[in-house]
Amino acid sequence: MKKTLLLSFFLIFCVTLSSLAQGTGLLTGTIQDKVQKLSLPGAALRLMPGNRYTISNNVGRFEFLSVPAGTYTLEVNYLGFKPYSMQVEIMAGDAQSITVAMEEGGVMGKEVVVLGDRLRSQAKALNQQQNNGNITNIVSADQIGRFPDANIGDAMKRIPGITMQNDQGEARDIIIRGMAPELNSVTLNGDRIPSAEGDNRRVQMDLIPSDMIQTIEVNKTLTPDMDADAIGGSVNLVTRAAPNGMRVSGTLSAGYNPIRDKALYTGSFLIGNRFANNKLGAIVSASYNNNDYGSDNIEASYAQDEFGNAYMTSKQIRKYDVKRVRRSVSATLDYDINAKNKLYLTGMYNWRDDWENRFRVSYDDMVPQYDSENNIIGYKGTIKRQTKGGIGTDRVNNRRLEDQRVKNISMRGEHLLGSTIDLDWALTYADASEDRPNERYMRYDAEKVEMIQDLSNPRFPFADSRTPVSASNLLFNRITENDNYTSEREYSGRVNLRFPFSVVPEQKGRIRVGGRFRLKEKDRNNNFYRYRPTGTTADQFANLSLIPSHDFSGEGYQAGSQYAPGLFASHTFLGSLDLYNPNLFRESLEGSEFLAVNYNAHENITAGYLRWDQDFSSKLSMIVGVRLENTNLRYTGNVVQDEEDLEGQREIKNNYLNVLPSLTLKYNVQEDLILRAAFTTSLARPNYYDLVPYFDNRVDDGELHVGNPDLKAATAKNVDLMVEKYFKSIGIISGGAFYKNINNFIYRYRNDQYTTADFAADFPDVNNTIPADQVYRFQQPRNGESVDVYGAEVAVQRQLDFLPGFLQNMGVYANYTYTMSQAKGIYTPDGDRRENVGLPGTAPHMMNLSLSYEDKKFNARVSANYTAAYIDRLGSTSFFDNYYDEQFFLDANMSYKLNRVLRVFGEANNLTNQPLRYYQGTSNRTMQLEYYRPRYNFGIKIDL
Repeated sequence: MKKTLLLSFFLIFCVTLSSLAQGTGLLTGTIQDKVQKLSLPGAALRLMPGNRYTISNNVGRFEFLSVPAGTYTLEVNYLGFKPYSMQVEIMAGDAQSITVAMEEGGVMGKEVVVLGDRLRSQAKALNQQQNNGNITNIVSADQIGRFPDANIGDAMKRIPGITMQNDQGEARDIIIRGMAPELNSVTLNGDRIPSAEGDNRRVQMDLIPSDMIQTIEVNKTLTPDMDADAIGGSVNLVTRAAPNGMRVSGTLSAGYNPIRDKALYTGSFLIGNRFANNKLGAIVSASYNNNDYGSDNIEASYAQDEFGNAYMTSKQIRKYDVKRVRRSVSATLDYDINAKNKLYLTGMYNWRDDWENRFRVSYDDMVPQYDSENNIIGYKGTIKRQTKGGIGTDRVNNRRLEDQRVKNISMRGEHLLGSTIDLDWALTYADASEDRPNERYMRYDAEKVEMIQDLSNPRFPFADSRTPVSASNLLFNRITENDNYTSEREYSGRVNLRFPFSVVPEQKGRIRVGGRFRLKEKDRNNNFYRYRPTGTTADQFANLSLIPSHDFSGEGYQAGSQYAPGLFASHTFLGSLDLYNPNLFRESLEGSEFLAVNYNAHENITAGYLRWDQDFSSKLSMIVGVRLENTNLRYTGNVVQDEEDLEGQREIKNNYLNVLPSLTLKYNVQEDLILRAAFTTSLARPNYYDLVPYFDNRVDDGELHVGNPDLKAATAKNVDLMVEKYFKSIGIISGGAFYKNINNFIYRYRNDQYTTADFAADFPDVNNTIPADQVYRFQQPRNGESVDVYGAEVAVQRQLDFLPGFLQNMGVYANYTYTMSQAKGIYTPDGDRRENVGLPGTAPHMMNLSLSYEDKKFNARVSANYTAAYIDRLGSTSFFDNYYDEQFFLDANMSYKLNRVLRVFGEANNLTNQPLRYYQGTSNRTMQLEYYRPRYNFGIKIDL
């Protein structure tokens, strides 16, 4: 019966399409800049008479399906360009392909808008944004280049509603509308980018150079044809498409890093053209960035005694020396088989090496000493001096090497079946890896040291030994070496069909249906060895005074000269040690350092959707539909007893289906004034390691760390409103509000009174290895109940052309986003429900302000970026909550065009010397304070 119904439906479907196609033809083509021959995405094209219109895609292609035979006038409108019209004749059963060449110089009143480089790129972005069906922000490649941003993450923090979390002074993890990185997704040409990190799904945005991307699309609302795992939003990075003619460009620059008095170098090139009578297009681009710098960092952790005194349990001073080399290459081929069929082959390879030495002194395990009246009179603890490096090979070079690589290869097709059905498909392979080979640590300790603390200014907490500790009193503790490797692979495919379907006479309607599969595998395979000197070798390592060392003063240390890092084992000495020689060192495998973190994960995601686009009038349109996503999981983790004894493995399987409806409305009050409203649903799958069914039973420490394969994906209901006013002088003013109700959000649960009975109730399938009389400090990721997120955003992007004289060349780019959240279902270790807790990662205030000046030759810009403090991680109580402090960045750049093809430029980043700062509990209690100092760069750009 089911087969009969399906066959009947298929026959009716084919007959209907066949009848629609009778007496109709097809019009396709490309739209481009007449002078530069660059594609123009987001153009609005209309066939008159009638109400047939379409929008050009990312590569400037457009198509009119099922057009009745006849003569029409094709009209094209594009911000910043003159209106265009031409006569076309549609023949029944014929497929016609044309090229539309737009001429710069849109008319504003009685004035003609002359496009400079910045306005030309701004026009491309705003045309796409204006004509998209959902709420988006678009940034084009040329706009990205107008900011002094080396990687794509730094470029993205300029977009309304986006802030970034940094690593070593570069933007790495993306926060959209206050939503933590785990609640957002990042794709490359519509396909998910795998994560190179071991425990989460975050995409490392500092892997991708900004000059390798043609367009950044930030989708703040989703449509049914888009992957649903994006509660905050979805970022799609679009690679460069083949040009419509010969294109060659290149950049060379050099700079200076004051933090370590080192240089930085950058180079990139791009070449593209069309061949074989313009049927074959090709473009190749490559980028290289070599940045030698570092950071100065202090860290602290705090506790509170029974008398209400807050004190430091640990205080660290860290000196980092970092060399980061980023390489990237991409290529795109496209082939026009005919007017109805086109194929694409796209590939991108990103490779980042990060060499690091860290010299860290820790004042650890500090225990208060009291007088008879319970006043703290001092502390006792351990001083630890640790050198972080690597083996002394040419590749590792005595440093910790973090080798991260991401690649993506995709083949896509676009086909027109008859004159009615639009078919596109894609097959993609992507992988990411992080390799940390031969990573070494060497530590010397002094125990039971009398210490002092100074918290008179808790923003700059200080601790030291009461009397100096000599190098001979710092005794050998350990040498270790580890190899860490993480990989993620994904095979994916998608297919989409689109055909006409309208319930309103003379109005456009479209049905889209499609499917997608994603087959993912994630592996983490770490190991860790400890080495003890043997025989006479042990005497040579007995204390720090006996080996080669570095002594770092506090002069120039960014947190203050009082934080002198001091004496450490030489990293070159550590790298030269022959640890594998059994006559010199005894090797032992340290299972406590890696057994619990290794795992294997398989995820198969299949999805299907139905999307209906319907115009009700020339002003009002709708997108409605539903997406179904099925997730099938198989995770394998280790059961570890007493930190280092592998008891076995535990495999868990899970399967769940999400049904995700959505509705989007768009109302054109006027041609340049748009109202948007959307109700959408979305999800966020748990981090990989949170799902791993591992058990890490630390008997000696009284701790039990457990994964949670029963975690549910967080789901959200989203409501968005937006109004946009576009200007013919290439600008926009927009404002909107949004609300999100997130269920099953994930947080880290802690219970300091966890018993054998609790264990038996929670894990009946696991052998009970907890002593009956032991109470544990238990940690496990769990689902909270729900969280409500409210927000609003405003943005303005405008050329100040209404001002007199040279002030007409000024431009402003500004935006502000407000977000507020309240989470429910978070509990303290005592079982009490916590109130007035925000969703971790939700920044309440985000602002950008950029002032620019551009004439025919000179371009200058000053850019400010501000993010308010927000909670980053929930502790067991509010005292232990971790916060990401506010940050304010000021950047500047300028360029001068020497002639038609040659430009010189200069850039300055982080002029405010903004540190990365975390605090614990209250804003004045510093947990981490890391400085990078400004960075300067100068270069030359050639564009043929």
